[in-house]
Amino acid sequence: MDGKKYSVWMFLPLVFAVFTSAGLWIVIAGDAPPASCVFSQVMNMAAFLVLVLAILRFIQLKPKVLNPWLNVSGLVALCSASFGMTLLGNFQISSDEEIHLVGTSLTFGFGTLACWIQSALTLKINLKNEGRKVGIPRVALSASITLCVVLYFILMAQGIHMHASRIQWGLVMCFVCFFGTFAAEFRHYRFEIVCSEYQENFLSFSESLSEASEYQTDQV
Repeated sequence: MDGKKYSVWMFLPLVFAVFTSAGLWIVIAGDAPPASCVFSQVMNMAAFLVLVLAILRFIQLKPKVLNPWLNVSGLVALCSASFGMTLLGNFQISSDEEIHLVGTSLTFGFGTLACWIQSALTLKINLKNEGRKVGIPRVALSASITLCVVLYFILMAQGIHMHASRIQWGLVMCFVCFFGTFAAEFRHYRFEIVCSEYQENFLSFSESLSEASEYQTDQV
């Protein structure tokens, strides 16, 4: 396909990847103002973009899947990860450690699950015969994410916070790269929002009976 015919929607995952990476690297520590304010804003906007990507991905795959449970599971996992990102960004560890850790668990846990689900869907559906080309890198990223998540929680449990933070940054970058790969499939699709005026032809119960009796009389 000619590159000039690619859909503009391919830029949405790329914008998410670049924006999130730049925002998080600028804000090295988000535990105290003003860095915490910028960090919260970056996480909120990133969470919104993840939600949009989740919905678009669900719509994209809906007519292609025979058993919708896997596609629905992917949508739920991404939405849960998006909600976790808002908790992670708005509740700093110094102010409310419990909610912050809940947000971390939701983001990393459901995010990892979503990556594996999307990798499986990529290989199974094989959009535009690019399933292996896109699916293999996603499987590699999913494996890297899983390894980072396991190492992160092990290091946190042992109290080795410095190395855990390094693993966490690597984990986040793997997530960002994974979402960026959606550009490969979005470039073939166009999404539209259709708005139409709702017109209701309301008939009361008595009017409906009257019309029915008139119709029967005419038939006789």
